[in-house]
Amino acid sequence: MPPSITSLQLRCFLRHYCLSPAPYLTHSASSSSFTPTLLTKLTFLPLSLSRPFSSQTINPSNDPDPIAQSISTELIKIPDTESLSISQRLNLNFSHITSSITPSLVLQTLNLSPDAGRAVLGFHQWLVTAAGFKQTDETISFFIDYFGRRNDFQSTHELLRDGKGLVGSKSLESMVDRLVRAGRPTKVVGFFDRMERDYGFKRDRESLTLIVNKLCDNGYASYAERMVKNLANEIFPDERICDLLIKGWCVDGKLEEAKRLAGEMYRGGFEIGAMAYNAILDCVCKLCRAKDPFRLHSEAEKVLIEMDTRGVPRNVETFNVLINNLCKMRKTQDAMNLFYRMGEWGCNPDETTFLVLIKSLYQAARVGEGDEMIDRMKSAGYGEKLDKKAYYSFLKILCGIERLEHAMTVFEMMKADGCKPGIKTYDLLFGNWCAHNRLDKANSLFNEALSNGVPVTPKEYRVDAKFLKPKAVKKEKKRETLPEKMARKRQRLKKIRLSFVKKPRKMMRPAF
Repeated sequence: MPPSITSLQLRCFLRHYCLSPAPYLTHSASSSSFTPTLLTKLTFLPLSLSRPFSSQTINPSNDPDPIAQSISTELIKIPDTESLSISQRLNLNFSHITSSITPSLVLQTLNLSPDAGRAVLGFHQWLVTAAGFKQTDETISFFIDYFGRRNDFQSTHELLRDGKGLVGSKSLESMVDRLVRAGRPTKVVGFFDRMERDYGFKRDRESLTLIVNKLCDNGYASYAERMVKNLANEIFPDERICDLLIKGWCVDGKLEEAKRLAGEMYRGGFEIGAMAYNAILDCVCKLCRAKDPFRLHSEAEKVLIEMDTRGVPRNVETFNVLINNLCKMRKTQDAMNLFYRMGEWGCNPDETTFLVLIKSLYQAARVGEGDEMIDRMKSAGYGEKLDKKAYYSFLKILCGIERLEHAMTVFEMMKADGCKPGIKTYDLLFGNWCAHNRLDKANSLFNEALSNGVPVTPKEYRVDAKFLKPKAVKKEKKRETLPEKMARKRQRLKKIRLSFVKKPRKMMRPAF
């Protein structure tokens, strides 16, 4: 006889609340037991970070929601042979919180459950049947992204089919993006053909532009061009689609195909915009950098002259392309000269311009000018773009050129701007200070990280050989053997005899 419902409920509650520890509690307990004195070990140990990027701070407000943590634990749990389904278990354990479930809670739960697999389908089924939760296009896109990362497109098909009538632009973008990133451009073309019939998406110019954009950004311009030409009688392309196709060929590095397509569009009466010309300019610069860097100036000038001839004005993206390629060639001064001339064409630098130049100036060891560029970026109104990711890139460059003292100055600037460093930032500084044999600095940073609540763990780092103090080797007097003593005496007597030999007249200096 099967067990009663009350016993199953009791078993689930006991297993959930008593037997499974909360991961966020065990992590904090273990991290508090480390002491900074362990940093004095100098042997090498590979880095293993528990966080994907240092921009994830450890504020209590950014900690995972306890409800999302509990649901994730239930999804990852290995079920028993006689246990209930996922949706039934969730209904038993979390039926009292269905009214407080939000889209952000759903997203957190999915991000915390990368190994749950198809158990997430049960989570979705429970949300659909849960009272007080309304399924939207946004929440369906979360599940599509989750299964798309696992290349489980059969599950995404079921989600889209069940959500027919609710799915919209976000679900469409997520589905197309995951198919393209999985390397399945043929599936994308087939999906567009049947998406209105099977899933209720609209087949219009907007959805076609979205698919063409995704294909071209990932180097599938040939599929996008063929698709646009086959659908020309149904959806006639506009200038934006044409610009995207040219950009796609340039992303793929095929400049001749981009020029061919541009010629066809001019003959067809289309006007090519600044986006297409900027893509061609970037492709030309990349090819010159790879094959003949000395031709970059002349080849880029040809594209710029053609833009002026066609009446296409230069914009900030045009200058960003040129500045970025010059900085990659370590021509920082040329990039700075171009930066100062942007106003002649009525263009003002944006955050991309400033970030590229700051990195290039730091790479060229022009740290003072790099700091001035940071101040100029803040004065231009782009101070909010100086986030933790940007500061981490600055610190990485400064540590790479062994300017650790200035890296600490930028680190203090980062904290003054309200950016709280995370694990990866601290670990970068730990490793470099230890490599320079400055364990006092490393220990000070370690204590600071612990006091700020960052769960850093002590590791072992290698000290660079050039910063190690050479050990003084004491020379011990070795007692000579008799043959060695006789040989030394013979050598000394030979030098004395040769010193009395008369020098040849031609080698003697003339007397005046």
